[in-house]
Amino acid sequence: MKRFLTLAAIALALISCGKQQKIQEYPMFWTWMENRAGLDLDSLFVHLDEAGIDGLMLYLPDDEGYRKAAQLAKEHGITLYAWIWTLNPRGDRQRLLEEHPEWFDVNRDGYSLKDYKAYVNSYKFLSAALPEVREYVKENVKRVCQMDGIAGICLDYCRIVDCVLPISLSYNYNITQDTEVYSQWDFGYHPAALAQFKAEYGYDPRSLTDPSRDEKWCRFRERLITEVANLAAETAHSYGKAVAASPFSTVKLASFMVAQNFADWDLDLVFPMVYSDFYSMEPGFVLDAVRQNNRDRNPKTDLYCGLGAELGQGETDGDLESLLENMDMAFAGGAQGISLYTVAGLNTPEKRQAFKAYADSLRAIRKAAGGRMPAVEAGEISLDPFTHPRLIQVVERNMQRMAAGEPIHVKSVNGMVPDDPAKVYPALELGDWVLTEQTDRLLVYRVKDHASGITFKVLFPIYGGLISGWDVRRL
Repeated sequence: MKRFLTLAAIALALISCGKQQKIQEYPMFWTWMENRAGLDLDSLFVHLDEAGIDGLMLYLPDDEGYRKAAQLAKEHGITLYAWIWTLNPRGDRQRLLEEHPEWFDVNRDGYSLKDYKAYVNSYKFLSAALPEVREYVKENVKRVCQMDGIAGICLDYCRIVDCVLPISLSYNYNITQDTEVYSQWDFGYHPAALAQFKAEYGYDPRSLTDPSRDEKWCRFRERLITEVANLAAETAHSYGKAVAASPFSTVKLASFMVAQNFADWDLDLVFPMVYSDFYSMEPGFVLDAVRQNNRDRNPKTDLYCGLGAELGQGETDGDLESLLENMDMAFAGGAQGISLYTVAGLNTPEKRQAFKAYADSLRAIRKAAGGRMPAVEAGEISLDPFTHPRLIQVVERNMQRMAAGEPIHVKSVNGMVPDDPAKVYPALELGDWVLTEQTDRLLVYRVKDHASGITFKVLFPIYGGLISGWDVRRL
């Protein structure tokens, strides 16, 4: 596969950009890891070394595990951050459900997460409106910051429940959202939040037909989440620790989907989770997302890019070239580094060696440029799907699969049946694409394949000014 952006092109652009402003040189290549069954910390750090990954954001359930990880990190020269599940507690979730059920968030219908399932059982978010919850978050941050060897923290799950899912993921839950925000998945309506909002603005958002379009209510929920993030950041900074976060893909998409406006967070670096396989399933999504973040980010925060390196398509453990292409796109958009979720996809010495060669080359380029990778691929973000040829290629490939009688949706990590690129299908004979519906959140087309006689409905959701996925359905 031809790479989108070569290292030589990056280097040439650096030369043409002249001297770059030097930044704090945080590690350039990171990974998130957690205490999955069978996790061996000794082997993990050896593999990180082999892959040239110099930063680790790690979740462990106990302090003793962190102490061992800190010692290994020191031995291997790897920077260690504690990965904190901020408003979705993990290790003590059951204790909180028993002792403080009133802390859990509530949806627009009035159901609390203490006993209500929103998509998955692990979604047990606390309400950011409660002072007791904020104190709980602060104490969690203090606990890990007091450990020797922890260089910083990474805030995750600092948000509400997803009010709407990426379109392919809806198949995992047998639901249809198609960009609309329905009350059962719309959270942030804890009585404390509603009382505070009504005191400030004089009305109850539940009285509105669609609260997700009310500017005051949307900004209010963002503000609550931002206050929690900044309390955690202030606490960590008081211990001399760096602060990172792992929000959704872009500032605007995260704002709409989960009330995260991370441009207002007091972060040292940020790792937006630009998991293309959850969205458009092609590398152009990475480029557009990083471009948008480079435009909208907090200028005091170093912008990185999180990639899902073990998903079922594109960034798969068997396709290192696709992962490298997505990293090219991230650097082209202006990212200063990369984090992978997770390194499990680099599961052979050969893959780790190839990844290390890439990482070392980019590190050398950033160092030669004074510590900053520039954005070398400028341009506007288009909401016309036909200006994204790789996106249309993915859509038409799945039309071919459907015409051949194959399912394209399945309960999986991203709601899609993995494509076998070696398969050859009959060519399509598509007629005109007819735009049948257009809103600020959705484009819908109808197109007939004259070869198979099938008429397709094609949907392109738009979240936060970005084409955020696609779906193909048979009419």
